[in-house]
Amino acid sequence: MTAPKFAPTSSAPTGLATDALVVGTVQGREGVELAPGAADIDAAFDGGLLDLLQALGATGKADEVVKVPTRGSLPARVVVAAGLGRPQDGGEVSAEQVRRASGAAARALAGTERVAVALGRLDLAAAVEGTALGAYAFTEYKSEPGSAPIATVDVLAPADGNAKEHKATIKAAAAIAEAVCVARDLVNTPPNDLFPASFADRAAELAGEAGVDVEVLDEKALRKQGFGGVLGVGGGSSRPPRLVRLRYKGSKARAKVALVGKGITFDTGGISIKPAANMDEMTSDMAGAAAVVATTVLAAKLHYPLEVVATVPMAENMPSGTAYRPGDVLRMYGGKTVEVLNTDAEGRLILADAIARACEDQPDYLVETSTLTGAQVVSLGKRTAGVMGSEEFRDRVAAIAAGSGEGGWAMPLPEELRADLDSKIADIANVTGHRWGGMLVAGVFLREFVAEGVPWAHIDIAGPAFNSAGPWGYTPKGATGLPVRTLAAVLAEVADHG
Repeated sequence: MTAPKFAPTSSAPTGLATDALVVGTVQGREGVELAPGAADIDAAFDGGLLDLLQALGATGKADEVVKVPTRGSLPARVVVAAGLGRPQDGGEVSAEQVRRASGAAARALAGTERVAVALGRLDLAAAVEGTALGAYAFTEYKSEPGSAPIATVDVLAPADGNAKEHKATIKAAAAIAEAVCVARDLVNTPPNDLFPASFADRAAELAGEAGVDVEVLDEKALRKQGFGGVLGVGGGSSRPPRLVRLRYKGSKARAKVALVGKGITFDTGGISIKPAANMDEMTSDMAGAAAVVATTVLAAKLHYPLEVVATVPMAENMPSGTAYRPGDVLRMYGGKTVEVLNTDAEGRLILADAIARACEDQPDYLVETSTLTGAQVVSLGKRTAGVMGSEEFRDRVAAIAAGSGEGGWAMPLPEELRADLDSKIADIANVTGHRWGGMLVAGVFLREFVAEGVPWAHIDIAGPAFNSAGPWGYTPKGATGLPVRTLAAVLAEVADHG
């Protein structure tokens, strides 16, 4: 990952010697219009920029990118018009529209050395995040990487004289975008290189660089401490499981937040094996763990006044002579027993161990995220995460997810589904005997391992964590980095309001 360098500037566009200058366009009632903040750029074209864009077929719709040669009207070689879509009520554009337009422009400008972004005049943080995320490319395994990402970005800030505040905003936004890209890199790394032990090593390295405390439990420590879920799921692989604990404690910590993320480095389904089609996408089954690791490191970098403790179980779910079987009973961390009816419902087993362990720290809040159920995709599609948990905190997290631009929808945990998880020989089964409400059933299962009185939320990112279609906005093909921005926003909100 090579991130652009960002610098705020109050200079007029007529004084910026850049390769490209990004402005915004919107879909007006009568066609394309220039977004606010582009008047001086239009003036450099003697008021004719809009005519040029119309001649080139610009509409202002989201994800549209139109390039106009300046021919000496500006020091920049080209003006890049990035479509923001239709304005919101009142004529405003949202932060997510700015983020998405900035990302689309950054993707179109791969290989450009220096870019100026006038969209920062609309929303400074969103322009930085969108540009950094749109510029992302994972090329580690390419023999010919292709065009390099944008090297330097001059961000045109609002002309309000708050230069110090703008610099701080850019620094924070760039750090958040970097954390998203760290998660993307981890998810995009193929499973022959990212397996439990190597994933634990990378997590420890990232944490060590940020001054975050690290504890790694190997298979012997897991067995000694009774992590039956992690050991059961990881038993079929020649590469044994791990559990990583990261701890950051900021000065004057106002609350303790537990983060838990599913780290299945590859999921074949085990004995209940998956179909071959699209199984390669199961390299993303550790996206929750990647997001939690990246977010904990981010909390340290941004000095959140919180204590953040991440518990990250890591295992590879493989079929073999040592794999756990349908019909097995696992004794989980803390003593509860689970009858395994389907080995492809493995994520909830390692998460149950991690949640039980995380609750021993008596957190004020617990947030868990995972690529948990295919039912999430059936229910909410590929771009909207399902959020479950204790009702008040669930709704709070879902609202934060929507506000972050990543999206999330609150889902219920119906009491009647608990009876469907009853087992004749154990405390609970890991699946029901039917396919109804699969995402909700997984949430009901996880609830069994949350300590009483702990406000908690589970974010199911089975669809949103990995984009198997073409790129759009600031979202590339492959790993998306969800829900790092949501988790970061939750931590910031807890730091501010408790």
